[in-house]
Amino acid sequence: MQAPSHSKNSTDNISTVSNSAGLDAASILELNAKYNALTIEERLTQLYRDFSPEQVMLTSSFAATSALLLHIFSRLAPEQKVFFIDTGYHFPQTLEYKQKLTDLYQLKVVDIRAETWKHDFTSKDKTWQSDPDFCCSVNKVEPLYEIKKDYDIWVSGLMRWQSSHRASLDIFEERSGIIKFYPLLDVSKEEREAYIKDHGLPFHPLVAQGYSSIGCSHCTEPGEDRGGRWNNSPKTECGLHL
Repeated sequence: MQAPSHSKNSTDNISTVSNSAGLDAASILELNAKYNALTIEERLTQLYRDFSPEQVMLTSSFAATSALLLHIFSRLAPEQKVFFIDTGYHFPQTLEYKQKLTDLYQLKVVDIRAETWKHDFTSKDKTWQSDPDFCCSVNKVEPLYEIKKDYDIWVSGLMRWQSSHRASLDIFEERSGIIKFYPLLDVSKEEREAYIKDHGLPFHPLVAQGYSSIGCSHCTEPGEDRGGRWNNSPKTECGLHL
């Protein structure tokens, strides 16, 4: 998949970045200009030239759009850890799909989860009904916060077509003290599906049942793009990517 061309000045002479904590706004703009002209595979290859592997954190929800990015990482950076946030509320099909992709691509998956007493509170309280933002904070945002403090670059498979918020993003963004990297940002839905089919990658089993975006079982319904998340409420993001 070739990224769309952009009429930006070449920045191929940028020196290797040794620590993302020192990146200012101008440096992020230079990175975006540099990476916009690259293919997806070239972006991931370049990532490990500009940053050391120890700086890079990769997360995956093992949901509808996950196979593409995980397949590419398994070929280009097979030693990369993949962090999976186990909310305790995933569909059984998601956990089965996670195991299938882990075995198929020999992924190094690390599960992270909320403290037991906090998760138990949201279960007893059914917090997702009264305060879904708080439930997401407890079971998704807080567990990852403890992990991401050890990294400088956070790789995520967000794509612009998934929501209005994601449509506003750049390939590199500074978010809450970490640099977010979205190598698939300009991949269209059609390109994603074509890549999965061309490479024989398995779709998440719930996709065939009308689920375009898949999160926790009690907050996800069939729907287009992210329209089925949080039971068709105005909420479209869990807070991880805001």
